[in-house]
Amino acid sequence: MLNYDAEASTYDRTRGGDARAASAAAAITRLLPSRATLVADLACGTGIVTARVAAPRVVGIDLSHGMARLAAARLPGRIALGDVTAVPLADGSVDAVVMIWLLHLLDHTASARALSEAARVLRPGGTLLTTVDKDAAYYVTPSDVADLIAPVRARHVPPPSDAHDRVTDLATALGLSPAGRTTFPGDGQGHSPRGWAELILTRRLPWTKRADPGTLTALTTGLHTLPDQDRPRPDPVYPLVSFTKG
Repeated sequence: MLNYDAEASTYDRTRGGDARAASAAAAITRLLPSRATLVADLACGTGIVTARVAAPRVVGIDLSHGMARLAAARLPGRIALGDVTAVPLADGSVDAVVMIWLLHLLDHTASARALSEAARVLRPGGTLLTTVDKDAAYYVTPSDVADLIAPVRARHVPPPSDAHDRVTDLATALGLSPAGRTTFPGDGQGHSPRGWAELILTRRLPWTKRADPGTLTALTTGLHTLPDQDRPRPDPVYPLVSFTKG
């Protein structure tokens, strides 16, 4: 996992910045009930999305001191340090919980615990919003790059902790019912064939660490044959789902 304290100062700039944050916030707004007064953004990062959530009161929680410090500049007095597997909020204290690009970072045990904590702090009738299938989003967007990479990646990834069906099953067991779904683009996150080849050869993607050198060489060779080597392919499209607490 990334060292988020070290990444904090460049995180927004290298992750799509304001455009991607605005797209995420717009998707949250589409699924967030108008009656939601107090919203908790778990793993809020730099607060770039949190500050855009349209609700009367929004609080953010993050484990990284570096991220929380930047978030606090955006939302003074509304950011707390905390672990998503032990959320520092009382039972039934918030109207909605938001988890954007979180569950895919956690293993199966921790992601299940994070969902349990989200259910715990929600009031009856409250709403949980979370991204699912985050890493897969790069490889389902139709493109010549995705066509090459997707089948190779599929052979080297374990079952993701944020798989939609898994999250739905866990949420249902916690008394949360599926309530809605939308998507939003990862603005500025589409890579060119040359960019993908570099990411793969340097093994900066987790799944590449499980692949043998010959497989990666063959894949990057194929990427280098594609046209428009420096043209970014379509941005990934992230699914966002919501659940209601019974």
